[in-house]
Amino acid sequence: MQLIKDKQVTQDDWAYIADDTALNADFNIVSLARWEQERDALTQTQNLGLRLESDAIVEDMVADLAHFQLVELHMPVFTDGRAFTHARLLRSRYSYTGDIRVSGDFMRDQVFYLNRVGVSSFALNDQDNAQQVIQAMGEISIEYQQSIA
Repeated sequence: MQLIKDKQVTQDDWAYIADDTALNADFNIVSLARWEQERDALTQTQNLGLRLESDAIVEDMVADLAHFQLVELHMPVFTDGRAFTHARLLRSRYSYTGDIRVSGDFMRDQVFYLNRVGVSSFALNDQDNAQQVIQAMGEISIEYQQSIA
């Protein structure tokens, strides 16, 4: 899977770890459910990321943000725009400074706007061309909202 971070193609060291799978020694992304169940043990983990599904309530986990170097916003379908709101809230209201990543089903036309609301990295689907997605970030000239980035 290709990763764009800060408008550059880069190596993805992070891996989403299913709830029933042991953590590895590297960079782990866990679900909100796993975080809530194993919080005490996971606070000892270095390089911890949190995956939020689109139906998550960001306000419910704000107190725990300091434990995560990465928050992954998973979009189940490109028409589900809650990741835009989650990213904006994380950056502007809750001052989250770590990496905000989008994964799942998003279109290259959405990347420009996701970046404007605070998303700093994009886990691309296999059919996406990273260079074309980076190029698309500069193609759009109409801005609907103020930028966080």
